[in-house]
Amino acid sequence: MSHSPEFSRRILFNRLGSGLDETIEATPAERAALAARLGIPEIETLTCRFRLTPSTSRSVLAEGHLAAKLTQVCVITSEPFKDVLAETFFLKFIPAEEMPEDEFDIDSIDLDGPDEVPHDGKALDIGEAAAEQLALMLDPYPRKPGVGLENAVDVAPAEGEEGAELSGEGLDGPRRPNPFSALSALKNGDRKE
Repeated sequence: MSHSPEFSRRILFNRLGSGLDETIEATPAERAALAARLGIPEIETLTCRFRLTPSTSRSVLAEGHLAAKLTQVCVITSEPFKDVLAETFFLKFIPAEEMPEDEFDIDSIDLDGPDEVPHDGKALDIGEAAAEQLALMLDPYPRKPGVGLENAVDVAPAEGEEGAELSGEGLDGPRRPNPFSALSALKNGDRKE
């Protein structure tokens, strides 16, 4: 499924020479469209600095540094909160026809190399590359700072603890109720009627 890039900045190959430094910044309209695509309330700022270096006649190495201020929604409280992201990344632009046909073919992927991004042979779209990088940087389960899962079971019981009593003292003080003890009691036929 193809879409028209919300944040497109095409760099023609004849501008690259032996290397090129380029900084791009999204406009308010581009940020709003990109926020809608990514399913977040707002992107306040989005800038990306690239260092583009031709590696062969048809591929280009890119080092980028992306910085963004945005609003996400907490998965626990459903409250919007401001977040700041900043990350350096590496990409390799290659001709579209050289991209592996099966993107999940593990033999065709260099796990130690930079991610490969297709280009059309005329220009590199560093804006779309930055947008895709931002999508990768977003936490799929964002949490507002200071919000946690206080009552979540964070440790599975050790072997043999399944039938432990619901209260008592452990090495570290009072023991938390074991969520598996009720199931263990049912399994052993210790039902309360």
